[in-house]
Amino acid sequence: MDKRTLSIILPGLLIAATGVGAGDLATAGFAGSHLGVAVLWAVVLGGLLKFALTEGIARWQLVNGDSLIDGFAQRFGKPFVYIFLAYLVLWSFFVGSALISASGVAMHALFPVFSAGTGKIVFGITCSLLGLLLVRAGNFALFEKIMGFSVAIMVLIVFTTALILWPGNTQVLSGLFIPSIPDVDGKGLTWTVALIGGVGGTLTIFSYGYWIREKQRISREDIATCRIDLLVGYAVTILFGLSMVIIGSTVSVEGKGSGLIINLAASLETALGTTGKWMFLVGGFFAIFSSLLGVWQAVPYMFADLVKHLTPAGKEQTTKLADRSSYQLFQLALALLPIMSLWVSFKEVQKIYSVFGTFFMPFLAIALLYFNNQKGMKSDKNSMLYNGMLLITLLFFSYVAWQKFFG
Repeated sequence: MDKRTLSIILPGLLIAATGVGAGDLATAGFAGSHLGVAVLWAVVLGGLLKFALTEGIARWQLVNGDSLIDGFAQRFGKPFVYIFLAYLVLWSFFVGSALISASGVAMHALFPVFSAGTGKIVFGITCSLLGLLLVRAGNFALFEKIMGFSVAIMVLIVFTTALILWPGNTQVLSGLFIPSIPDVDGKGLTWTVALIGGVGGTLTIFSYGYWIREKQRISREDIATCRIDLLVGYAVTILFGLSMVIIGSTVSVEGKGSGLIINLAASLETALGTTGKWMFLVGGFFAIFSSLLGVWQAVPYMFADLVKHLTPAGKEQTTKLADRSSYQLFQLALALLPIMSLWVSFKEVQKIYSVFGTFFMPFLAIALLYFNNQKGMKSDKNSMLYNGMLLITLLFFSYVAWQKFFG
């Protein structure tokens, strides 16, 4: 692959690397273990829905010159800014906590020099500080290279593992093209819904808008380029999810979160031998650590973008968000404050965060239906296809929210 092609698709690969974490590994593995490859179609559907959301964010930005967060702030004022800031801070703390913990567990599995509890703490802190150092000390080009390398490693290893454990062409093709939900009256529907919703990231899809600015994509002429790299990025995400479902369908999957990765690797040792086990652990670590790197680098953009609307003449400031003190302070807090979760439980606060966070995806779908169908978008307004995908996203995630609280 030449440098020009790689430069085009890298922002999409950043989305893939950041969106795939311990939760995605666990969800896809569990779904495959419980339902088999019959639900492979759900991975594809989830990836397409996330593609529609991310493309809509990018298209708004390239046509209007502002980020979608700017659009919200300009139309809904400071109440929106304060509400989104509250959500962002909560989301950042708990996602940061999960990433630090998962990175620690995965790294300890590779280097078991401490007890499990001590290893999670020592390696979790190490990964967080290493991530901070890499995104602080290096430039965006270095960040892209590290993330691109991580994507290559994690996808190659997981896909190779799936090929070795391949259950058969007929089963895989049937699961891809003939939608069905095994055990639909039991836990089948729950796992299928979780699989669709778990493909890719949630709030991290906003990161793409900031990454394309770093690539100097600033006009509507860049929309086609963004669609190409997003197709590549979500194709990689879908491939990773399909591979994990296939792997989960062939071995026994127990545990939860990052612990599942360790148990899954142990199960793979029976099927693939010691080499297969260690290869999978390496792939799992790169999947989790690249997600941590992406969050450490990109989420502070959102914080700085919001804060500028609370300062006098903030919107007119021309300095890059990454050069602002608000970006750097939030990045430092993101890497350090969640470390305390390695010792302390925040179950009640996390419950509140979970309730609030469930409504984010339907809200984003509604926003893109509104913003990207306005007259100012002209020829770049949503097509019927995109509106249909956003409506499906709205209905699906509204159903998830309803089932979570009233089902």
